[in-house]
Amino acid sequence: MAEQLRPDERIRRRAEYQRTYQEGRRRHARLMTLFILPNNREEPRLGIAATRKLGSAVRRNRAKRLVREVFRRNKPAAGFDIVVVPKPEMLSAGFADLEADYRFALRHRVRR
Repeated sequence: MAEQLRPDERIRRRAEYQRTYQEGRRRHARLMTLFILPNNREEPRLGIAATRKLGSAVRRNRAKRLVREVFRRNKPAAGFDIVVVPKPEMLSAGFADLEADYRFALRHRVRR
């Protein structure tokens, strides 16, 4: 069975997504857009907004699986809410490119 994110590692409520969009910093990358907001928690949290612009449910679910795996392998320091909005190009990119794109976007924002 694949590893899952624990409930305390997920952004679940619409209000939490909205707060991250409005108050967080936006970072555009080649394969995704990240919204990053500091929080007062011990764990970083992930939210994924895979909209119908990506295509069918199969394509959206694949994008979400890819993002969760990248997050799991490259967890940022504690204290950040991260919402990832995948771009259609993500689905045709290799996993190494996806991982590098995520790390670049995250490193660029967390430093500031």
